[in-house]
Amino acid sequence: MTLPTIPPAADEPTAGALFDAIEPFNHGHVDVGDGYQVYFEECGAPDGMPVLFLHGGPGSGCSERHRQLLDPALFRVVLFDQRGCGRSTPRGEIAANTTDHLVADIERLRSHLGIERWLVFGGSWGSSLALVYCARHPDACSGAILRGIFLTGQDDLDWFFRGAAALLPVAWERLADYLDESGQEDIAQHYLDALRSPDRLTAARALQRWMQWEAALSSPGRLPPAEEPLSADALDVALDKYRIQAHYLAHACFIGEAEALRCAGAMAGMPVAILHGRLDFVCRPANARKLQHALPGSRLRFIDDAGHSPFDAPMTAALAEVASRFHARGSFDGWGDSWN
Repeated sequence: MTLPTIPPAADEPTAGALFDAIEPFNHGHVDVGDGYQVYFEECGAPDGMPVLFLHGGPGSGCSERHRQLLDPALFRVVLFDQRGCGRSTPRGEIAANTTDHLVADIERLRSHLGIERWLVFGGSWGSSLALVYCARHPDACSGAILRGIFLTGQDDLDWFFRGAAALLPVAWERLADYLDESGQEDIAQHYLDALRSPDRLTAARALQRWMQWEAALSSPGRLPPAEEPLSADALDVALDKYRIQAHYLAHACFIGEAEALRCAGAMAGMPVAILHGRLDFVCRPANARKLQHALPGSRLRFIDDAGHSPFDAPMTAALAEVASRFHARGSFDGWGDSWN
């Protein structure tokens, strides 16, 4: 059985927007307990400023293009696939897989690599995880760059599964048509159950609808790319990814908006830059302003002509620029807008 895949067009970077492709100078797995082996890699300059890259999803894992977002001459970038994601094992596992576990894994990885402090760089779900990690381990963080803010609250989930339907009614109908009346009461839980179904066809159909909806939100106003069939192996990878995503969303990512904003308040005094695409339909731009209000001293910039993806050219350029600024100055003073 094969399944059409519709990757977001926004994930296709504009030529020249990224730094040149590079290979890791170090990679491996760290045993973090509970039967998990977490994959990590280090890229860029071994003696550069350490940066922790936190991928989105939840469930997505890191890609080769993520290595190209920051200047490899300036930064020692640490990327890792969170529990159950990407090249970490066991892939797709949701037991003992919560935000608390991920925060502990980050500290174990930092200790393994002998890094005293690092700049935390996270987007979308990665921004949520960054808030919790930075609040709990401020002495390990030199600063934070947060993109496409996801606060993990009910408002975010209601927007993702319902509110955005008003903007993309045709795409929404494709998602909703799959659901019976009970499924529409708790869409995240319905999809979690479907993706965990022992019936592969049921899981594949749920995956297809979810991917189509996510693609539409990620690329508003753009024609979707041509559908291509997934191989059996690629289908397994996608099912594992979205199973983890549904697991986290069904539990408010084990954070919730109130806790996310409390964590932001605990980061007062830490240099923090917030970037958000004005055309972001996945995570609303209002999230960024709400976060700034809760995080004294933070700096915010809305990026024109950018959606949710870090690979939209204006966002890619802004991320590289603000990171290089922090490397030169150790702060974000004078960049973006300050609320406090």
